[in-house]
Amino acid sequence: MIYDHLVVRYGELSLKGKNRRHFESQLFETVKRKMRPFQGLNMSKHFDRIVIELNGQSYEPIVKSLQDIFGIHSISLAVRAENDLEAIQKAALIALNEAIEGKKTFKVTGKRSLKSFPVNSMQLNQEVGGYLLRNTEGLTVDVHNPDVNVKVEVKDTGTYISSKSFEGAGGLPIGVGGKAMLMLSGGIDSPVAGYLTMKRGVRIEGVHFHSPPFTSERAKQKVIDLTQELTRYSGGKIKLHVVPFTKIQQTIKDKIPSSYSMTIMRRVMLRITERLAENNHAMAIANGENLGQVASQTMHSMYAINEVTNMPILRPVITMDKLEIMNISHRIGTYDISIRPYEDCCTIFLPSAPKTKPKREKAIRFEKNIENLEELIEEAVNDVETLILEEGKSTDETFDDLL
Repeated sequence: MIYDHLVVRYGELSLKGKNRRHFESQLFETVKRKMRPFQGLNMSKHFDRIVIELNGQSYEPIVKSLQDIFGIHSISLAVRAENDLEAIQKAALIALNEAIEGKKTFKVTGKRSLKSFPVNSMQLNQEVGGYLLRNTEGLTVDVHNPDVNVKVEVKDTGTYISSKSFEGAGGLPIGVGGKAMLMLSGGIDSPVAGYLTMKRGVRIEGVHFHSPPFTSERAKQKVIDLTQELTRYSGGKIKLHVVPFTKIQQTIKDKIPSSYSMTIMRRVMLRITERLAENNHAMAIANGENLGQVASQTMHSMYAINEVTNMPILRPVITMDKLEIMNISHRIGTYDISIRPYEDCCTIFLPSAPKTKPKREKAIRFEKNIENLEELIEEAVNDVETLILEEGKSTDETFDDLL
């Protein structure tokens, strides 16, 4: 194997001032957990990077796993050399030859963090670049737009030479932004909202409203599988709270004018999610609402619905086109699960003409028709089923088992 190390570079967290050490520690813990399936790796944390010694392991699956971790800007394949100019030049030639096939131009980007090294960054560019030109054919230097950039970084632990990098997920490390409850319906939008919420360093717990027998076990399993897929990005585990919602939905159908049933249902969902957030020490609610997409997601509807909670509501996909959301869904692996044809509770008892501009005052008045609403909410919260999904472990009941 030519490459013997991976250099994992931090992204946005490198700008976080006094919080930087905490952010780096959170990221390192996530990387260590993510790397557990790979045997024989040595990892070390440095001021501006994590260095992984491969010890003969194939880099492809490791890089793929690292690309799921928020807080990583890039992952570079690297050759390590001793802090000796001749050794650095030879290692740089190896790295260039590995990457240059079919390409014609290169440049050297030297960085000397170890100030006791006798060659400064500018001289390093010249010494290594000249050596590469003398020992290759048909190549020229292009300092502005090279086909290959040979990065040479002199550190106290050795010199790392890289010529091939992979894009990381960006964002902030999981755990630095608190916790939010994700309202997870089973559609395309809410898993993407969960992914984007986690990208800002927020841990999530899922909340799904299940209305048997009107919604099937297949619909529930669909949400379990979506949560399982999101564990790839969570740093380990995600809790999923399944709320029994049948009695409340039937009561809304019987007591509320049909045009306002969706508005009242969403108000009740928010109340229950807020209770679960308080019980699980979360500070916000996240959902997949997209402005104007359906009747409950107009500005008027949000105004009438949001009144029931003072918790911040995070809506990462609110301004996106549907195609943008679908593209992210494909990329993160949730799309094929989301389009399974099993309905969630939002689609049952759906009124033929839901209000797109509901009045808050009317919603409050209609809600009073349900005299035992607080009792129903308390009962639903008390009867919640909580599942713990963990990356790399299958759920007790898979979608295939249900067919």
